[in-house]
Amino acid sequence: MAVKMKYKKLFIPGPVEVKAPVLKAMSHYMIGHRSQDFMNLYADTIPKLKQLLYTNQNVYLSTSSSTGIWELGARNLVEKKALCCVMGEFSSKWAETVKLCGKENEVISAEPGKAVKAEQIRAKLEQGGFDALTLVHNETSTGAMADLESIAAVMKDFPDVTFMVDAVSSLSGVKIEMDRLGIDLLFAGVQKAFGIPPGLTVFAVSNKALEKSKRIPNRGYYFDLQVFQKYAEKNQTPSTPSISHIFALNAQMDAFLKEGLDKRFKRHTDMAEFTRKWALKKGFGLFAEEGYRSITLTAVDNSANLVNVAKLNEELGKRKMHISDGYGQFKQKTFRIAHMGDLNLKDMKELTGTIDELMAKGVCK
Repeated sequence: MAVKMKYKKLFIPGPVEVKAPVLKAMSHYMIGHRSQDFMNLYADTIPKLKQLLYTNQNVYLSTSSSTGIWELGARNLVEKKALCCVMGEFSSKWAETVKLCGKENEVISAEPGKAVKAEQIRAKLEQGGFDALTLVHNETSTGAMADLESIAAVMKDFPDVTFMVDAVSSLSGVKIEMDRLGIDLLFAGVQKAFGIPPGLTVFAVSNKALEKSKRIPNRGYYFDLQVFQKYAEKNQTPSTPSISHIFALNAQMDAFLKEGLDKRFKRHTDMAEFTRKWALKKGFGLFAEEGYRSITLTAVDNSANLVNVAKLNEELGKRKMHISDGYGQFKQKTFRIAHMGDLNLKDMKELTGTIDELMAKGVCK
């Protein structure tokens, strides 16, 4: 028996709203993953991704969640000890992944809603002993976004420390110039700002990191960088990929470039600024600290209990909309509104206007 479900426009941190042309691209007839057709598709997609990532180095596709690339980073690029920047639940999980891969690590932690700062990283790296750093750029659990520019400036003083950046919920919504910033591993799942259903991860690796991985033993197989590179040279993936996702990704990259990358980034910034102003005007707070607030998601501080988040979402559901409660310990204390992917200001005005109406009626208390 088919499962029945009602459509809701998603304003959650992922999966995000997916537009019809993307779904249509995913329905393309199937091709063999070792065929010339696939190699042509791969060869057409990767250069477009390089434009988005501002890199001339190595870009790959992994049929996995981005969690897999946490493991790839640990297995391939940590030789001595990793310094793991923790500013929320997801960066904490990446630090745990490093340990589970049998690699030594040390953690720098920021208070909830705050970001790890460049000066904290410098102070730790100056102690020596580290050869890798993990950083989650955008923490959807708290709505905090690290300052990549200042951290990248610090990392350039430590060229032997591999700079790994999880940009899962920011890449393609925020401009990240991989080569200029000196990032060695940069990755994102397509179910967030890319606006594609979950199941594929885009990741890029510097030439320096690719070379480093050669001397690290026990890289496994599925996430072995050397294996990815071997097949990439043939415009292929190591194992059978989700070909349907790659069709969708190729189509989305055409849409990104048609929109214009700078216009795309500005659209995300405009949505973020609008949502923040709305939250403050309604008497809410902003959970993330000023100067370090996410551009793709706003964590609204509901500590004054202006709304019952569960009831609010129930009422929004009746109007075919859905937002996220706070993550983990922050349930009800916060709620999260994503503004990424193919959403625009009109969508944000529709959502916030509906919340205004529900609050005025008193049905979400």
